[in-house]
Amino acid sequence: MAYDLKSVFYLDTSAEIAATTAGAGSAQLDLSAYIDPIARGRTKGTGLAIYKAHFVMSQASNAEPIDDGNTGSARVGLVAGAGTGDNATGVIALNSDIFNATNNLLVASYDFYGGKTADNTTAIMYNDLIMPSEKVPYVIVRDNVCLLYDLGEQMPTAHTISVRLECAQVTLDQATLNQLLRTQTV
Repeated sequence: MAYDLKSVFYLDTSAEIAATTAGAGSAQLDLSAYIDPIARGRTKGTGLAIYKAHFVMSQASNAEPIDDGNTGSARVGLVAGAGTGDNATGVIALNSDIFNATNNLLVASYDFYGGKTADNTTAIMYNDLIMPSEKVPYVIVRDNVCLLYDLGEQMPTAHTISVRLECAQVTLDQATLNQLLRTQTV
């Protein structure tokens, strides 16, 4: 697996959060063009190595920075093989352990806290929870990855959550492929 200019490319997706909504939502990214989890004869299987995930949360649909007086909180994650599709806020219910570090399908995640919190402080905060790395990427062998979010406190204005993935196609020997397929079972 080479983390270099020749191998790495970017994929991205985003989800829209309507103003004053609550609950969970999702945006699905189809990876079927980049993954072939079946080794045939001498041909090895192919996975998608995720080296970095860059999350951005913007206010409104025109990518404004979030106002410091804005309230709201969210937990956001990128989950391999979730298969939830694209869902507006409040349409889906997520498993209680979907964002836990023990979830083998969790590629990356973070928490967001709006500027105006219960104690009236005004500091927007992002808290990275899980991230892949250049040396040990998360290798996806499922045909989709979903950007999932769950609002802890609703936001008064519309927001956009987006993620850009630094990734590369990688060939996998049979043992590694089998292990990844076992751990990435929903």
